[in-house]
Amino acid sequence: MTLIKSISGIRGTIGGKTGDNLTPVDAVKFASAYGTFLKQNSNKEKLTVVIGRDARISGPMIHNLVVNTLIGLGIDVIDLGLSTTPTVEVAVPLEKADGGIILTASHNPKQWNALKLLNDKGEFLNGADGAKILEIAESEAFDFSDVDHLGTITENDAYMDIHIDEVLNLALVDAEAVKKKKYKVVVDGVNSSGGIIIPKLLEQMGVEVVRLYCEPNGHFPHNPEPLKEHLGDICELVVKEQADFGIVVDPDVDRLAFISNDGEMFGEEYTLVAVADYVLSRTPGNTVSNMSSSRALRDITQKHNGTYEASAVGEVNVVELMKKNNAIIGGEGNGGIIYPEAHYGRDALVGVALFLTYLAGQEQSVAELRAGYPQYFMSKNKIELTPQIDVDAILKAMTAKYQHENISTVDGVKIDFAEDWVHLRKSNTEPIIRIYTEAPTQEQADKLALRIIDEIKEIAGI
Repeated sequence: MTLIKSISGIRGTIGGKTGDNLTPVDAVKFASAYGTFLKQNSNKEKLTVVIGRDARISGPMIHNLVVNTLIGLGIDVIDLGLSTTPTVEVAVPLEKADGGIILTASHNPKQWNALKLLNDKGEFLNGADGAKILEIAESEAFDFSDVDHLGTITENDAYMDIHIDEVLNLALVDAEAVKKKKYKVVVDGVNSSGGIIIPKLLEQMGVEVVRLYCEPNGHFPHNPEPLKEHLGDICELVVKEQADFGIVVDPDVDRLAFISNDGEMFGEEYTLVAVADYVLSRTPGNTVSNMSSSRALRDITQKHNGTYEASAVGEVNVVELMKKNNAIIGGEGNGGIIYPEAHYGRDALVGVALFLTYLAGQEQSVAELRAGYPQYFMSKNKIELTPQIDVDAILKAMTAKYQHENISTVDGVKIDFAEDWVHLRKSNTEPIIRIYTEAPTQEQADKLALRIIDEIKEIAGI
């Protein structure tokens, strides 16, 4: 099944049969459901929605379908064209719009696309609202406008620059301090919109940019998820160019990974750790990340006398807990930085600007900075099960087995041991259990994962 409907939107592969893939019919259906939802929940005569897309090949097609569907519902569209997820999130409140749609399948390969749905604050919809949209789509309860009440399109291609200005205006961003350092940075934009916006931001901060895969043509030169196994080219180029570090973003620019000056991965998990270290050193407070993220954020938060809490996996859940705990920074271990001073959404531009400002105040290299953080290592695994196996029963059995440990069942089962932890989650879309472990050494993390996998197989009888 390559059409995945969830509370955060709809994603799928292009082509194929309606209802099984993200076909033009499915794009129109879900855009109609979203527009209908907005109309049902507003007293305004005229609604406005901001739309932007990443550079993937199917973008223009899906973009035209979604824009014209909203027009058919009588909704005005502010069309940002080629954009990023955080740029659209910034644009929605600035435009006083009623919602936003980002057309991107994030880190998924080029055959995928998706509709990511925002509320009037430029934040992802909550579970209840997402569920209502899925109901509307299922019932096809759409009421389109007559010819005299169609929506209009206003094109605005200035928002990438506006977004950069918003980031540079943050109190903790010091472009002048960065300019004095004359940094040289390699950028891998995976041939999407990050290849435009990240170099622009860097150049405005006085950084010399070496571009790698920054042509926004949608032909991703490697798997677009910014993981070590996909990033050999930039790791080599950082060393060859004797750059201060490298920057990698995913196609919609909400995830951020650094390459240290020695060509080694800084570590996606440590993007948030480093940025939080800087923010907390200047504005002490609380932090939040999801349960599958590194314990290093907790350590750094406690070093600055703050309180750390873990949310269920998913950006919406992180944001909800951040608001509840008045967290001053948070995010996810996949390189997602959420800094409320900017907006409540993962934003690679915010991460880059804060990291550069932090680095400018340190008399050390990126590799030295990374070496100074608590050392943790992760192992990420999954067990494929037959559909007949009761995953919930397995998770309950594991909870019972480790009942005397520090356990959370907010999102699957997370077992915190003294030196390490394991997080077990079932997939909503396939019969698998995800098994994430973290420990002070890679060997310990792998060993814990293998032990837990054996225990699960024993319970499941496989």
